[in-house]
Amino acid sequence: MRRPDAQTMFLWAVLGGGALFLGYLTLFHHPGHAGNQATRVASRKSPVQGRRSFGYLEAVCALGPRFSGSEGMRRQQTLLSEHFEQLGGRVRKQTFTARHPLDGTPVEMSNLIVEFHPDRAKRILLCAHYDTRPFPDRDPRRPRGRFIGANDGGSGVAVLMELAHHLGSLDRGFGVDLVFFDGEELVYDDRQGTYFLGSEHFAREYVANPPPYRYEAAVLLDMVGDAQLQLYQERNSLSWPDSRPIVDEVWGTAKRMGVIEFIARPKHEIRDDHLPLHEIGRIPAIDIIDFDYPRSSAVSYWHTEADVPAKCSGDSLFKVGAVVLEWLRTTKLGTP
Repeated sequence: MRRPDAQTMFLWAVLGGGALFLGYLTLFHHPGHAGNQATRVASRKSPVQGRRSFGYLEAVCALGPRFSGSEGMRRQQTLLSEHFEQLGGRVRKQTFTARHPLDGTPVEMSNLIVEFHPDRAKRILLCAHYDTRPFPDRDPRRPRGRFIGANDGGSGVAVLMELAHHLGSLDRGFGVDLVFFDGEELVYDDRQGTYFLGSEHFAREYVANPPPYRYEAAVLLDMVGDAQLQLYQERNSLSWPDSRPIVDEVWGTAKRMGVIEFIARPKHEIRDDHLPLHEIGRIPAIDIIDFDYPRSSAVSYWHTEADVPAKCSGDSLFKVGAVVLEWLRTTKLGTP
């Protein structure tokens, strides 16, 4: 996925074993299960459905690898377009071409954009990347095996598929766009390929051809399905003065709902799709990401064949969806 900074690499080296130990202390939930106290508290306040969210994750992963330009990606685009149109979203593709990192051939890519209440001039952007890495290049046994990308590529998509059930009735004076970025990691190893192709294209188009609306905020969902969910505040999101209020609102919403997996302190500094949105598009943007998806010398799911739905949880998808929906219902951003 994205390239961690030096601080993150240091933390992996020093705390890898400790992080794994703490992960085992976290209550594990069977996929689709919603049972601990935080979930019960949030359930009383949210119509979001964890089991349905997990079903969406399974459906997306059943398509197989979904790297840019692949048949799996094309089938995913069809699945998502039909899903969102049935729920009242206006769907369009933002197509562009990128260079293949190995042989230089053109790769056709498409960001998928879904608009709810497209007539509203003030808008909030919810986004995720929907491509998977071409290979599980960090897998110790099969680095050129089959990469499904359940958490890394599928989880954010599943949450947005669930949220679409609730956006048509959202009456806050702003519209919501769901954007699925292609080409987040058309990377065959960390030395070959470019990250964030889709989000960079989206941000450049937003600046070069200004639409008749403006984004008040952007919230990126990435790796949010981990069964051992830990959502610390991402350091870039906190450091930008225009983005920090979004962080405060989202984590404050989670606290009011009793969702303890949103941990209100910083940990990792992540390079992700929110960087082009903020640095190029000048959109206040944050990243909701669990970058502690197990990775150590003993256990690692990240960028391996082990990143499958069984390592994720409908409980985690529910919690993220419930917090984001409640934030949309209560945010002061984009309102008079």
